[in-house]
Amino acid sequence: MQARMEAALARLLPKPQHAPPRLHEAMRYAALEGGKRVRPMLAFAAGELVDADARRLEIAAAAVELVHAYSLVHDDLPCMDDDVLRRGKPTVHVEFDEATALLVGDALQALAFQLLAEHTLAADPAQQLEMIRTLALAAGSRGMAGGQMIDLESTGRQLSPPELEFMHIRKTGALIRAAVVLGAGCGAPLAAEDRARVDHYAKCVGLAFQVVDDVLDAEASTATLGKTAGKDSKQGKPTYAAALGVARARAFAEELRGQAHEALARFGARGRRLRQLADFIVLRKF
Repeated sequence: MQARMEAALARLLPKPQHAPPRLHEAMRYAALEGGKRVRPMLAFAAGELVDADARRLEIAAAAVELVHAYSLVHDDLPCMDDDVLRRGKPTVHVEFDEATALLVGDALQALAFQLLAEHTLAADPAQQLEMIRTLALAAGSRGMAGGQMIDLESTGRQLSPPELEFMHIRKTGALIRAAVVLGAGCGAPLAAEDRARVDHYAKCVGLAFQVVDDVLDAEASTATLGKTAGKDSKQGKPTYAAALGVARARAFAEELRGQAHEALARFGARGRRLRQLADFIVLRKF
């Protein structure tokens, strides 16, 4: 799947020889050659629930991954987290410059919505519009951008677990939920009850991803993570590791994994890959 998404992104991103070449080179630098591609894998796995066409899933997965890539570029800027390492290589503003990094994020986000608009992803145009709306909400002030704002405002404070959940459901969880919802939207429509089950699964794995990220930031090395380890604690960021302790945070992630599995129970074999991804998200070491 990682190789497939790398090839798809390489095809869908503007080529460096097209004007302006520096921007296009930087966009490809940001989006290619790195990352776990968890969001595309979730989109494809959700597509298995609804017998979705792989070509549709490829576009939906790429759109979500481009929004994710844009968020990392902006997150690393000096005005945000001021990081110099991402996916084992210099961040975009280090490799290029701050102004280029800002434009890279803008252009990657715009390309994501261009892809959703110019490809047929659902038989019903209203369903495709809803998919576009889902990604927009996940990326905007009520989703990822809003969560990042709360994170910036919370630096130096200790948040309670409910406050952390409120922040991370938006900052990290919203885009992960969107990946699952978009993947499921590329095939046969689900009944309302099944859509609710899929969405609950996505909420659980989205929050679990951040809980594990917090633990890894506290325990893993920079070489293992491919980004600066211990950054959150040094910057005074509120984390589950700080609020609960590492052992309780891991236990919470396990609880979320159990809920995710339970949500998929009625799907049987069709939910196998989604269950495997819940396991990977919680048990990963990087």
